[in-house]
Amino acid sequence: MSGELSLIDRYDAALFDLDGVVYLGPEPVPGAAAGIAELRGRGVRIGFVTNNAARPPQAVVDQLTGLGIPCGLDDVVTSAQAGAAMLAAHFPPGSLIYIAGSDALAAEVRAAGMTITRNWRDRPVAVIQGYDPSTAWETLDGACLAIQRGAQWFATNSDLTRPTDLGLVPGAGAQVNVVRAAVATEPLEAGKPSPPLLQETMRRLEAECPIFVGDRLDTDILGANRVGIDSLFVFTGAHGKHDLVEADDHLRPTWIGHGVPTLPRPPREAVWNGDTCRVGDQRAGMDDNRVHLAAVPDAEEDQYDAVWAILQVAWRHPGADTGILDRLEAVK
Repeated sequence: MSGELSLIDRYDAALFDLDGVVYLGPEPVPGAAAGIAELRGRGVRIGFVTNNAARPPQAVVDQLTGLGIPCGLDDVVTSAQAGAAMLAAHFPPGSLIYIAGSDALAAEVRAAGMTITRNWRDRPVAVIQGYDPSTAWETLDGACLAIQRGAQWFATNSDLTRPTDLGLVPGAGAQVNVVRAAVATEPLEAGKPSPPLLQETMRRLEAECPIFVGDRLDTDILGANRVGIDSLFVFTGAHGKHDLVEADDHLRPTWIGHGVPTLPRPPREAVWNGDTCRVGDQRAGMDDNRVHLAAVPDAEEDQYDAVWAILQVAWRHPGADTGILDRLEAVK
């Protein structure tokens, strides 16, 4: 790595995805709490952003505090809150909304001034769908029937999977796809990668130049790119180095690092010299359509430098052999 300043010094706030970045289910991601504490010690404004609409914001606050990350309700923005705000922008107060999600989602919709129902026969003007681990098939049927009869469809988010401490499990997107199979329309989405959730977080923090930290390319990184802010991709959650190699332009992050503690460290700069990319002491180039390294490092941080160098070369040469990545065992 190079440079006198730390990565976070380039930004006026840090926004964090939660699942896969700060915690995995009930377990903390190692180093996340200490990294966030260091940022707060520097006076960095912090926002926690989650596509999970199943839990109330206070439950998120309680979990973060229990993991050694003190915060308040103003620090947390959920896709349920962003979805409820979208409904309020589309419909007058008191409008009838069908809830295909958790009680937490229903509470946010009610707090936004709407009237809620779980009966499609009530002729709701809209359906809002969010992740709920106890969703009944009857609820999904009701969402389909309401939409077919003219209700406008909203979704809190479309994450196909959720990272947990035990592994990946189906997410809200899987439930959304069940409804999609039966209706001839698409939902308006509040959560990442759609802009409303990140825009609401930036508004709360009054941030003009934030960085967003995430572990998924298709939601976190794409979401940051869509609202025009920089991103840090971390390897503590859903996606990894091979996903990055295959990423199209709109899915590529500004920076990479193992986890949250990357932010108070010097930025991982990529410097080109002809056809060779150097990151720190690591150099990558092309040889007979294969990306190669000058040497395969052993130290973990050097391996992340090597991955970043390899990615720069691979993105310039689509289809190149990137088998060298498999030799960097510290980076998953």
